[in-house]
Amino acid sequence: MLQGQALKTRLQKLSEKYGFLAVGVAAARKLDEEENRLKNWLDKGYHGTMQYMENHFEKRLDPTLLVPGAKSVICFLYNYYPAVSQNPDSPQVAKYAYGEDYHRVIKDKLYDLMAELQTETGPIEGRIFVDSAPVMERQWAALSGLGWTGKNSLLLRKGVGSFFFIATVICNLHAEPDQPSTSHCGTCTACIDACPTQAIVEDGVIDASRCISYLTIERKNDIPEAFQPHMENYIFGCDVCQDVCPWNHFSVAHTEPRFDAAEWINWENQTWENMDEATFNKQFGQSAITRAGFDKIKRNLAFLDHQNK
Repeated sequence: MLQGQALKTRLQKLSEKYGFLAVGVAAARKLDEEENRLKNWLDKGYHGTMQYMENHFEKRLDPTLLVPGAKSVICFLYNYYPAVSQNPDSPQVAKYAYGEDYHRVIKDKLYDLMAELQTETGPIEGRIFVDSAPVMERQWAALSGLGWTGKNSLLLRKGVGSFFFIATVICNLHAEPDQPSTSHCGTCTACIDACPTQAIVEDGVIDASRCISYLTIERKNDIPEAFQPHMENYIFGCDVCQDVCPWNHFSVAHTEPRFDAAEWINWENQTWENMDEATFNKQFGQSAITRAGFDKIKRNLAFLDHQNK
C-alpha cells in the first residue's frame, strides 16, 4: 500500500494529470493555533449575517471530527485566471464565476483522481471538500506548503498569485507532510490600500460585513447606502484586492474549458438591466452566480443604477 513519500510522489503525478496547479499534505490534527483567532473574528461580528459560520465550531478546527480516523489533509490548487475580461463599464462579476460552477468542476476531477489512486492504495476512507462544509481550506493549504496567507486573507503562492481554487481531501491515507511556506508579502500594503470598503481591518483579517463579495452575495438584506460610492461596479463578488497584488502579475490563463467565459461576458448594461428570471436561469444555471440568485443580482443591479444616477 502506498504511503509516506511514495504516496506523496504519486499524488503529485496525479495532480498534474488532472490539471491541478499543485498539491500539498498536512497531518490531520486540531488547529489549536486558529481557535482564538476564529473565536475573536466571530465575536467581533466580522461574519455579518453569515450565521452558518457560527455552526460546527469544533469541526472547523478539527478535521478528524469530519472524518474519523483521518491522518492527512491533502490540499489541491486549481487555476481559474481567465484569458478574457469584461468591459469595465459593464456590471462586474468576480473572475472565478466566469465559467461553470467550480464546485462541480473541481469535485469531478477529484473524484476521478481519488478513484484512480484507490486502485493503488486499496479502499480510502475520506471526504472531498470544495469550498463546502466547515473546513478551513486556506489554513490547511498554508500548512501543506502551498502558499502563505496574504494581508487580504487569501492564499498566495510564490510565482503564481492567488487566482486559484482550493480543494481538500481529508482521509485515512498517510502521506509525507509538507513544510509550511514563509510569507512573501513584506511591507506591501497594496491590497489594504485598494480595498474600496476598507474591509481589511488588519493583516490577514477581513471584516466580511464590509467586503463587496459579502455585500453582493451573502448579505440577505438591502445593501447599506453608505457603500454606494464604493462598489466598483460589482454585482457578484470582487477582485480588487487580487488585481492589485504584485504576485498576481505572474497569473497565466487557465486551460480548463469548463471555466471558459460564458456569452454573458460581453453583455452591456442594457442587457443586464433587461434580464428576466428565465434569461438568468438559462445563462447562469450552471454558474456559481446561482449562489446569489436572480433576486439578489437584480437588487445589486438596482443598487449600482441608483449609485450612478
